[in-house]
Amino acid sequence: MSEGLPRYAYLGPAGTFTEAALRQVAPVGECVDLPVSDVSSAIEAVRTGDADFAVVAIESTVEGGVTATLDSLAGGDPLVIVREMLVPVQFTLAAAPFVRIEDVRRISAHPHAWVQCRRWLARHLPSVVHVPATSNTAPAALIAAGGAELPFDAALVPPAAVDSYGLVPLAVDVADNVSAQTRFVVVGHPGAVPPRTGADKTTLVVHLPDNEAGALLAMLEQFAVRGVNLSRIESRPIGDALGRYSFSLDAEGHITDERVGEAVMGLHRRCPYVRFLGSYPRADAVEPTVHVGTADTDFVGARTWLQALRSGTAT
Repeated sequence: MSEGLPRYAYLGPAGTFTEAALRQVAPVGECVDLPVSDVSSAIEAVRTGDADFAVVAIESTVEGGVTATLDSLAGGDPLVIVREMLVPVQFTLAAAPFVRIEDVRRISAHPHAWVQCRRWLARHLPSVVHVPATSNTAPAALIAAGGAELPFDAALVPPAAVDSYGLVPLAVDVADNVSAQTRFVVVGHPGAVPPRTGADKTTLVVHLPDNEAGALLAMLEQFAVRGVNLSRIESRPIGDALGRYSFSLDAEGHITDERVGEAVMGLHRRCPYVRFLGSYPRADAVEPTVHVGTADTDFVGARTWLQALRSGTAT
């Protein structure tokens, strides 16, 4: 029975790294899987009510931010991140039975997979042509389906997809970076913020004032003077005119931390647009470094002292 189970939209078909991230949140049988063809469709499924949550990639150690995710969350009806997951990324070069690696001329791969393997490919298969795929397992599904002649000879797929789709591995551990990871997030509707754990992130989208010298510095100072470290900052075009950019930020800490709350209030005073995309536990459970004068007790103590000055009771 699937009635009452949470519905998760994710980049499919089955066997993708996104599904591996989903399984960290909801094992098989504990949710309704809704595979879709792209990241934007997964996020829109939550906005339209077709899904309760979306699991999407947001950042990789090789390519940085996933622009489709960042842009989809920056606009439209507000959604928030409620959790993040980390998935190691390695690929297998696989094909249908009886295909030999020396016969491979065209390889189907998701663009991110191709980028993460291009040096390996240049060394071992320097003449191959890239045939783009919509996901890491889409070409595996096409090979398994058989039928009409395919426009590629082999595919770069997650290791788990080889057996799932009945493929033959031609090369394993195909990647340029053995420690490559992709960070995934669970996206849902705004509501109660997950409780503070002490090892959290807060994600924001911020627009700067137009034609103002030092606007970026002023925005960054909101974090720096309060001791809030940024683990990620990326610029993305707003889209309405050349030269206008928004900034997607990951701040170390929780919105209920005094230093983070003060920084967000500073952004609200200083910047024309601030979108809160959630505070949630860090997947690696790394706690931030809290510098002298920026702990919660420091902010509360300073506020109490100021109130005493204003009331004339300070000694």
